[in-house]
Amino acid sequence: MSRSFAALFLWWILVVVGTCPQPLLSYNGGNADETPPRREITRAPHGVVATDDGRCSRIGRDVLVDGGHAVDAAVAAALCLGVVSPASSGIGGGAFMVLRSAHDGEVKAFDMRETAPKRASQNMYAKNPDAKARGALSIATPGELAGLYEAWRKYGNLPWQKLVKPAERLARNGFAISKYLRMQMEATEEMIMADEGLKHVFAPEGRLLQAGDICRNKKLATTLRIISKLGVAAFYNGSIGVSMVRDIQKGGGILTTDDLNHYQVKIRKPIVTDVMGLRVIGMPPPSSGAAAITLILNILSQYGFSPNISPALQIHREIEALKHAFAVRMSLGDPDFVDLKNVLADMLSPKFAAELKKTIYDNTTFNASHYGGRWNQVQDHGTSHVSIVDSNRNAVSMTNTINAYFGSAYMSPSTGIVLNNEMDDFSVPGNDTSRPPAPANFIRPLKRPLSSMSPTIVLNGEHLKAVVGASGGGKIIAGTTEVFLNHFAKGMDPLSSVMAPRYYHQLYPNVLQYENWTTVVGDHFELGADIRLALQNKGHVLSGLAGGTICQFIVQELEPPLSGQLVGVSDPRKGGFPAGY
Repeated sequence: MSRSFAALFLWWILVVVGTCPQPLLSYNGGNADETPPRREITRAPHGVVATDDGRCSRIGRDVLVDGGHAVDAAVAAALCLGVVSPASSGIGGGAFMVLRSAHDGEVKAFDMRETAPKRASQNMYAKNPDAKARGALSIATPGELAGLYEAWRKYGNLPWQKLVKPAERLARNGFAISKYLRMQMEATEEMIMADEGLKHVFAPEGRLLQAGDICRNKKLATTLRIISKLGVAAFYNGSIGVSMVRDIQKGGGILTTDDLNHYQVKIRKPIVTDVMGLRVIGMPPPSSGAAAITLILNILSQYGFSPNISPALQIHREIEALKHAFAVRMSLGDPDFVDLKNVLADMLSPKFAAELKKTIYDNTTFNASHYGGRWNQVQDHGTSHVSIVDSNRNAVSMTNTINAYFGSAYMSPSTGIVLNNEMDDFSVPGNDTSRPPAPANFIRPLKRPLSSMSPTIVLNGEHLKAVVGASGGGKIIAGTTEVFLNHFAKGMDPLSSVMAPRYYHQLYPNVLQYENWTTVVGDHFELGADIRLALQNKGHVLSGLAGGTICQFIVQELEPPLSGQLVGVSDPRKGGFPAGY
C-alpha cells in the first residue's frame, strides 16, 4: 500500500467512522437501521460558523468566504439571529463576546451587557414585583448593537453595511418560522396577543403563525436599513433611539435617550485558566460563567479523569462540584460596583478547589446548606450562542440575550425591536424566600446584572483547539462544562459531546434535573435509567426536564493527518446546523 493511499484510507476512517469513543450517555434519535449523515455536524478546512439557526450559520459562513474576520461573521450572524430567532436575542438586548486573535494571541472580552437605566433604584419593584419580569419597566439599556459595532470597528475587514444587509433582507422579505420559534411562540401566546407590536408581527391575522409560515417585520427592516447606512449612532444618538424610547415610556418604562447616549461597551480582561493541560479563556464578571466553570474544573481535576470511573460516579462528582460553584457565584456582580477581588481569587484558586473537594463524598449527596450558599439564586433565562473560527484561526465565542422568551414581551411598535427584560436578572430586597437576595447583585443606576452566560475559547499550547458556549439561562454553566468534559475528559467526538444527554443543578431547589424530552426535530434525549437509579441511591432527588441548554461547538484537529481541519457542531435541540467552507 502506497503512503498516499494509506494516508487517504486513514483520512476516510477518521472522517467517516470517527476518531473517538461513543458517548457514555447515549441519545435516541432517528431510525436505528439507518445512519445518514447528520446536518448538525460539518467538517471544513477554512472556517466554520455554528449558530442556533442554520440560516444564520450560512450568512456568517458567506462573510468568511468573502474575506471577513471572525468578528465580521459574528456581526452578520448575530443580527440574523435577532430576526429569525427573536424570542432569544436581538438588538434590543445584550451580549458577551470572547475573542482571540490568531496573529498575536491577544484575547479580549467585550461586555455589551444591558445596564440599568439612570432612573432605576433598588426598591423600584417593591409595589409591583411582576413589573420586574415583563413589560416596559423591565427593560434595561440595550448593549448588543454597540458591542458588535465596537468589535467590528477594531477587527472587521468588510463594510458594516454589507454585514447588516442580510438581516435587513430577512426582516423585509420574510423568513419561515422555525419549529423551535413556533414552540416559543406557543409558550408565550398570551403575552404576544397582549402586545400590539408582537401581535402585528407574529399573529397578523389574529392567530399565531405556524411553523413554515412566512413572517415579516418591516419596521425592523427599516430600522436595520438605517443602521446599515448610519451605523449605531442612529440607535444610540439618533432617530431610532428617540422613537424606541418614546414607545418604551408610553408603555410605562423609564429608559431615556440619555441612557442610550451614555451606554458604554466595556472591554475587559478575560479569565484565563490552565487546567487539564489546556488553556481555557472565558468571560469575567458580570458573567459568572468562566469563574464557575474554572472552579468546577479545578475541583474535578483533583480526582483525575480516569476512563474507568462509572458514568454515574462521574455525574455525581460533576453535580457536587456544580453545587459548590452555584453556592459561590451569587457573591459576584458588576465589577464596576462591587469589590470582587476575594471571591474571584477563591473561585480561580486550585487550593480553594482542593478544600471543597474534601467535602464531596462518592457515596452520598447532602442538603443545600452543606455547600455554604448564602444567597438566593437569580434565574436568568434564554439566550442564543454563536461560535466562529475563520481561515486565519481568529476565534469568537459570543452569547446574546434578551433574557426571557421575547424579553419583556414588548416590541417597540415604531422600530420593530423586541426589548429585553434584563432588569429581572437583578436581585431585589424583600422577596419571599428562605434565603436572602444577593446584595452584590442589587439594582443600581448604570449597573449590569449578574449573568450565567459562558462564552469560552480553548487553546492547546498556543494553538486554537475549540470554541464553545451555550444558551439556556441559569443552566448554561452546566451545559457548557458538560460539553467541554465530554470531549476533553471523556474522549467523545465533537458530535457525541453535544448529543449526550445533560443534567443540571442550581443548588436551590436541591434537585438534579435530567433531560427527558423529544426535540422539535425528533431526537429524544434521556439520561439512562441505570444511571438515574445509581444517582438516586446516592441521595439525589431527580426530576425530568423537557428542555435545557443549546450548545455550539467547534473543534480544531491538531494531529495529523487532519491537522487544521475544523469540526463544527450545532445543537440539534434547537434545530440549528453549522456552516463551513
